[in-house]
Amino acid sequence: MNLKPHISSAELAQDFKARFGVQPKIFSAPGRVNLIGEHTDYNDGFVFPSAIEFKSRVAIAPRMDGKLVLQSQEFSEQFEFDLGQVPGTKVGAWCDYVLGVLVTLREVGVTTSGADVLVRGEVPIGSGLSSSAALEVASALAFMSLNGASFPMPQVAKLCQRAENTFVGAHVGIMDQFISCLGKAGQALLLDCRSLDYRLVPIPDSVRLVICNTMVNHENAGGEYNKRRAECEEGVKILAKWYPGIRALRDVTRPQVQEHASDLPEVIYKRCSHVVSENERVMESEMALKSGDLRRFGELMKASHRSLRDLYEVSCYELDTMVEAGEGLPGCWGGRMTGGGFGGCTVNLVNASDAEAFAKRVAERYREKVGVQPDVFVCSAADGAGVERDGSV
Repeated sequence: MNLKPHISSAELAQDFKARFGVQPKIFSAPGRVNLIGEHTDYNDGFVFPSAIEFKSRVAIAPRMDGKLVLQSQEFSEQFEFDLGQVPGTKVGAWCDYVLGVLVTLREVGVTTSGADVLVRGEVPIGSGLSSSAALEVASALAFMSLNGASFPMPQVAKLCQRAENTFVGAHVGIMDQFISCLGKAGQALLLDCRSLDYRLVPIPDSVRLVICNTMVNHENAGGEYNKRRAECEEGVKILAKWYPGIRALRDVTRPQVQEHASDLPEVIYKRCSHVVSENERVMESEMALKSGDLRRFGELMKASHRSLRDLYEVSCYELDTMVEAGEGLPGCWGGRMTGGGFGGCTVNLVNASDAEAFAKRVAERYREKVGVQPDVFVCSAADGAGVERDGSV
């Protein structure tokens, strides 16, 4: 079952030419699913995502009149700006992610005389599969192509993160943009969010990722996400009284947090406990995947969900119900919420031979309990961002 129908780059190019009269270049970037390591990225910690097949595509062609025209196949609003008067902050519409990237690129010297842009997104908004990062990365590659600018992909990821932090106002970490830039088919990516060192880890061919959308949308720029980040920063500030060298929760161990449980407000203690234990789970999950110990990997996924539910308090009834719907089904090693929380999706590691049956049954169980038909799809890890059509055809 697909979350959205695919549209080919040829179809997007045809639509672009019908609207603007010229052939575009087309760039794409994938959404992502995080196997484990949630809310650790903005704490300088470790994450373990993979890119997925669903993409955002950006078709672009230059124009010489100093105007930027933005259109979408999914939203009726068209936006037109003089490049000399591009807003410095978000306007509260889908175009913010494209504008934010443009503004950020201009800050590092990437300029354009104008452009026509047509956007197509396959990643459902608010699903926890990082539609925003996919659009940002594809937009960055598109704008850079207009004047031949070139940055290493990790730097592209950092620029896109900056755009979402400063222009859109969502204080996200680096994970979403990084995996969208650097994902590889058939592999998960273990990322150190402080150094940006990363390792690719093959996902066994014997399993699939089954992603289940609760159909409850969330909003990363909303208060709860930013509130969790502030709570973590408060924990670091308090713990620094005893450990003056720490810069983030990445630098703290579980025994250290437990030792000062009485010195931390209860909520802050819970948040810190989740982050430090989640970092441990990420590192152990890498070893489990490398050794083919899928049972242990599944146990770590389950523990991650419990921690996110009870300590970080970012789950919800629908996410918990979706996780429970997958438990005990044939071939399922483990499942958890993925993404920021408060809605969105779960990810399940399921034997390939059981994946389609699992997808059908988990959807039935969820519908029976919640009364909503979920979108469920079976996927494998996909490649990261790149050019799809160069405009010559």
